[in-house]
Amino acid sequence: MRYYSTRNKNRSFSFSEAALAGLAPEGGLFIPEHIPAYRGAVKNSLGSMSFLEIARETIAPYVEGEISLPVLEEICAGAFSFNAPLIQIRSGVSGPPLVLELFHGPTAAFKDFGARFMARTFSWLRRGEDRPLHILAATSGDTGGAVADGFYGVEGISVTVLYPRGRVSGLQERQIAGLGGNISALAVEGSFDDCQALVKAAFRDGVLREKLILSSANSINISRLIPQGIYYAAAAGKALTGRWDPDGEATPRNLNGKVSRSPPPWSGDPLSGGPRPVTFCVPSGNFGNLTAGLYAMAMGAPIAGFIAATNINKTVPDYLESGEYKIRPSRATISNAMDVGAPSNFERMAAHWNYRELQGMIRGISATDEETRSAIAGVYRDYGYYLDPHGAVGWTAVQKFAAGNRNAGSFMPGSAVVLATAHPAKFAETVEALTGPVPVPGSIQKTLERHPRARAIPAELSVLRDFLLEGP
Repeated sequence: MRYYSTRNKNRSFSFSEAALAGLAPEGGLFIPEHIPAYRGAVKNSLGSMSFLEIARETIAPYVEGEISLPVLEEICAGAFSFNAPLIQIRSGVSGPPLVLELFHGPTAAFKDFGARFMARTFSWLRRGEDRPLHILAATSGDTGGAVADGFYGVEGISVTVLYPRGRVSGLQERQIAGLGGNISALAVEGSFDDCQALVKAAFRDGVLREKLILSSANSINISRLIPQGIYYAAAAGKALTGRWDPDGEATPRNLNGKVSRSPPPWSGDPLSGGPRPVTFCVPSGNFGNLTAGLYAMAMGAPIAGFIAATNINKTVPDYLESGEYKIRPSRATISNAMDVGAPSNFERMAAHWNYRELQGMIRGISATDEETRSAIAGVYRDYGYYLDPHGAVGWTAVQKFAAGNRNAGSFMPGSAVVLATAHPAKFAETVEALTGPVPVPGSIQKTLERHPRARAIPAELSVLRDFLLEGP
């Protein structure tokens, strides 16, 4: 498989070149020359394959010729030591959407999947190298914690995470800036867009490019995006056969008489309306997660389409409605990881698919903070299940989608899957005001013991340059 830049199709790169560079020389994003298809036997067996088997089949075509299958299997086994359960909110054959819980990893957020795969892949690709690699990552919340955890202690790699000062939760800041060692944290005076612009400017800076080997760990890096397609394929395969998972250890559910536990694994109960390809509702900010879903769909996973759920930062939903793409300054919300006014991965989406194609696959729906709070309170009241603010945006979007399509045949309750991208305990201040105490998983309990150590900087390239060259 070869890769090229979204801004230059005349030069191709290997997977290792694209992954380790992060950003293409002229500032574009790396994309594969084509999106491979699942083999027929795999496509027909997604509902019965293990997560690691699907991981191997999903990633192998993208790294063919560079990472052997035995090595890939070893990387995946180390990276994906946790699962992504597809949970039924309420027992029975009808009712609310299913939830794909992506927060069972060490930092309780979906970013763990890509970050842990990337860290192990980078370590293997750079085996025997003497010159250190320096990774830059901008974060609006969860990416920074997942990258810090994934790369912590990895020999020969140092990481600098930039996050908007005062715009991440206290827990997120502990995850980003509480490890030390080879992980440095910079609290930028500004928004996530400012952090992201600083990272891109650093990659274009001649002085830094000459003196340092730089790479990225945001979803702009193709090696973080590809493995995120795994959980879409796995969940879609289960849903197509009318099955779901039992609650996992970190499933945030109140069992005090409100609801019963989920059915046992591999229940034969069909989804409402019968098994069929699902619609994934993806809480979206930088749009890397949704792009990964589009890749999974193109590979042949049984996916009917997507709902791009955003908060009031609705650049892409507005584009899908009007055909005009207008970036804008981001605005702060309670779903802070989605506070992105200029989503980087839109450039990748637009390189693969034109406006009509994207409009045919994605419905964009936004939610206000008031609607988000209402969803958190309502889902807990009705089902005893805790949603974080980002999952609540997704829940709201599904309800709006259902209300607008009752007579169009494109949605029936049970055929939608909401991605729960972070554990609600990461946003306890917001959630507990609406639900009362949230159950805290063990991974978060450990994080609460950390003390964040970050350096505050203005959103200026010269200051970032000095920091990187001088060291923390």
